[in-house]
Amino acid sequence: MGETEKPLDAKRTTVGPPSVLAYLDPNYWNERFTSEDHYEWLKDYSHFRHLIHQHIKPDSSVLELGCGNSQLSDELYNDGITNITCIDLSSVAVEKMQKRLFSKGYEGVKVLEGDMLNLSFADESFDVVIEKGTMDVLFVDSGDPWNPRPEAVNNAMAMLQGVHRVLKPNGIFISIAFGQPHFRRPLFNAPEFTWSIDYTTFGDGFHYFFYVLRKGCKLLDGNADVKKVETPTLCLYQDELDNEDYLFRTNIDETDDQR
Repeated sequence: MGETEKPLDAKRTTVGPPSVLAYLDPNYWNERFTSEDHYEWLKDYSHFRHLIHQHIKPDSSVLELGCGNSQLSDELYNDGITNITCIDLSSVAVEKMQKRLFSKGYEGVKVLEGDMLNLSFADESFDVVIEKGTMDVLFVDSGDPWNPRPEAVNNAMAMLQGVHRVLKPNGIFISIAFGQPHFRRPLFNAPEFTWSIDYTTFGDGFHYFFYVLRKGCKLLDGNADVKKVETPTLCLYQDELDNEDYLFRTNIDETDDQR
């Protein structure tokens, strides 16, 4: 377990909720964020910092979806990326994050209550939109991953449509996820989207996916495969079997195995 996660584990008596369906309940998140100060899904920033630096410039305007109590915005700010807007559906998470960032003097970061399925921002507002584990939550009750329930697909498409709309021309959407390319491809590659789709992986025990979708750069062949970009592996030790990511990933794998 990374050092940033140890204090959290000391406060919690169980790993995760009794059912992954709780992740779809706003009340669960408000209650959780009331007592929990920090949790990082899908590894902390140090594991994918090298990938972030390939795609986000210091002067980029960045929107983070589903910020929760992650310190991703803090890390981006420390790396000189200061024009950041974070949104979350939980008013508790937003208030606590506002106080935390204010106490650090990170005045350039805006934290707003907002719904990623109904983004309120104007068209072409951001150079970069980023999410880490947030899109995965939409699929915790999706059923067969090869044929997900319509509600899950509709929610994912609403999210992607909003992201595509608020991105500037040549803007990029970074999705850091458990979701594998063969499940994400039909969504990312919908005809209405103009982005190219690349991805790479990071992590040792588990492989996490780092998708990069660049608006306006879609190949003429709409059925082209998602392109994998090879990058050097970062070998950083972390005890992954004790954290909540493991339970979430196991649930996804078990659903897949039932086909």
